[in-house]
Order: sequence, then structure tokens, then C-alpha cells
Amino acid sequence: MRLGIVALFISLITLSANAQQISYEYGEGLTIQSKDSNYKLLLSGRIQTLFVSEKPSNVGEAWVNELSIRRARIKMDGHVFSPKLVYKLEFGLSERDRIIRTDQYDSKKVPNFILDAVLKYKLTKNLEVWAGQTKLPGNRERVVSSQSLQIVDRSQVNSIFNLDREIGVQLRAKQSYGKMVVKQIGSLSLGEVRNSMFTNLGGNHYVARVEFLPFGEFKSKGDYFESDLKREAKPKLSFGLTYSYNDKAVRQTSTGRYLINSSGAYMQHDLATVLVDALIKYKGFSTTFEYANKTAVGDHSSIAENVGSSLIDSSGRTYFTGQGINLQSGYLFKNNFEVAGRYTRVTPDRAKSFKAQNEYTLALSKYIVGHTLKMQADVSYIDFDGTPSDEIRYRIQLEIGF
Repeated sequence: MRLGIVALFISLITLSANAQQISYEYGEGLTIQSKDSNYKLLLSGRIQTLFVSEKPSNVGEAWVNELSIRRARIKMDGHVFSPKLVYKLEFGLSERDRIIRTDQYDSKKVPNFILDAVLKYKLTKNLEVWAGQTKLPGNRERVVSSQSLQIVDRSQVNSIFNLDREIGVQLRAKQSYGKMVVKQIGSLSLGEVRNSMFTNLGGNHYVARVEFLPFGEFKSKGDYFESDLKREAKPKLSFGLTYSYNDKAVRQTSTGRYLINSSGAYMQHDLATVLVDALIKYKGFSTTFEYANKTAVGDHSSIAENVGSSLIDSSGRTYFTGQGINLQSGYLFKNNFEVAGRYTRVTPDRAKSFKAQNEYTLALSKYIVGHTLKMQADVSYIDFDGTPSDEIRYRIQLEIGF
């Protein structure tokens, strides 16, 4: 890590000494570009300060209050040798940024501060190949940056079913048919989440995604930030479909616990995930819909609830499989206040998986400088199936970019 920081500063000094242009724009960051324009570095960062107050679902428990740095990020992107060769580095510096359950690997001190480390090469105007560690082409809510959310944080559908980041390669293409735009993404990765330092414990992870934009592109790539900050003059729609096949998966979720059988070996089971999403924006209105369905391939037997089955580990844990839906909508007023609401429902395939629940959220946001400088607050009511008490949660978050 120290060597990386030293190398970064040496690169900055060297590039600055030969730079033709050094500029700073709030919301974009610090830009340094070489005289011949073959080298470019954009340096930016952001901090999310979060306050949470919640009443747990267990009967008789008191309110719990928490104040934390939810996210603290440093990002570098640009190009080298040619604008065709693009890179992105992003580091997560807060404690919650770096958490990935590693269980018995804890003694290895796996460094989880690297979020993205990826190279992107433009083969043609509409065809790119990516190599390295970055987000997989999963559900839209996950791929949208946590800086660009309409509500304080993502939904339970995302928490349970998202594909997260992995090391691998991606091929990305785009075609136009009149006004309609079609995007395709194919991904092959190791299936071992980010910053893996170990032998591949299972098989590979295969992901394919296609997106249809029947009314053309959104302004400023608005299909990948929430809220209609650009106030689309004409209706814009994006429909996405993702299929994921994780061969011999060893974790409960994309970043969850390892599953260990009674012999002390890693459990391995194929998981298939279907993700469907849609986004509409028009004159300050925005609506998103997501559906997720994750299954354990080939095992739907009655012994699936018993320790010793191929789906339950020695501690009684299992893969997080089931279904989820998420519906979210908001309206951005001309004074840049926004009111939004969200309904989420998640249902497990089996009782030993996650808890079935409904979540209702009402949110208020004030955008000062877009998603770069904003204040957000929300209140949620969580209704857990079969429990005597439900949960209430209040959150306030300040987002500051630089």
C-alpha cells in the first residue's frame, strides 16, 4: 500500500511537470493532461457521512443510534498512450467500504480497500474489452454508483441478489437501430469476489446482459444515475436483462460467508440468477423496477432444509436463494428538492436462508450540486414475515465530493 501511494505521487509529479493543462472543476475533480494528450489523469474523491436510528425487530429492544463514515472513496481514471486505452482505479477507505466476510481467511489479512482496478480498450467506437477488477454487469441498482442514488442506500433486493465486483474480462458492445440503442455485455470472472488472493475455490462465473433503449440514449448517461437531474424533455426508457451462472459457488451471497460442510471442505453448488430491470425518466419524474430470481441449480429436494444436504453447511447456513422485487419512484422539483418512495419485497426459497420481508421507504433529498453535494433523509418500515415485531429506521446522509 505504501509503495502504491509513493508511486502515485511520483506519477502525479512527473505528469504535472510535463502537463499542458491542469484544471479543477467541482463535481469532476482534478484533471492533469500531458502536452501530447496521450496521457490523462482525473483524480476525485467523496465522503458519505451517515446517521442511522433504528428500532430492531426483536420485541423489547431499545432504539439503536449510529453515526459513521459510510463511504470514503478516492478514484483515479483517465487514459495512457492513447485515448483508446482507458483505466480506472478506485479505493474504499472507510471500514464499511472494506468489509467482505472472509471467515477462516481472516488470518490472511486480505486487503479489501481496492474496489476497481480495470483497463478498458476501445477496439472500435462501439466495442470495448475490459480486463481487471470491476463491477459485474448485474442489476442496475448495483451498477449505479453509490454516489448517484435517489435514496440513502440501495435496497434489500440488491443486498441479497447483487453480483458485486470480481476479477475477470468483459466484452461490451453497442448498436443503434434508428432511435433505438441496444447494449450487450458478456463477462467471464473467477467467482471469488474482489481482491481474491487464493486459488479458485470453485468454478468460474459467467454473466450476460442486454439493454434496450427504444427512445435513444439518456442525457449525460442518465440511465446509470438515479433521479432525473437532467430533466429529460422526452420520455426515456431503458430495459435490462441479466443472466448469471456461478459454477460451484462457495459463498452465501456475492460477498457473504463461505459455506463449509461437516468434513471441513468448501461446499460447492451451481447458482443461476436472473435479473430484470427497467428505468423511465421524463421531466423530473423517474421510476425504476427490478426483479431478481436466484436458484440453486438441480437441488429442490425435501432434504434441502437439513444439515448435511448439499445446500446446508455444518453451521446450518445455506445459499441466499429466492426472489425479490423493487419498485422506486420520485419527482424532482425545480428547486432541486426531490421526494421519492420505494417498495421492496424479498422471499427466500428456504427458511434457513435470509428473512422474508416487505420494506417501505419514503425519502427526501436536496441536490446542491447534483449527486456531488447533497443531503438525503429517509424513513423505512420493515415488515418481517412471521415475527411479532417489525423494524423502523431513520437515516440522514450528507454526500460531499471533491
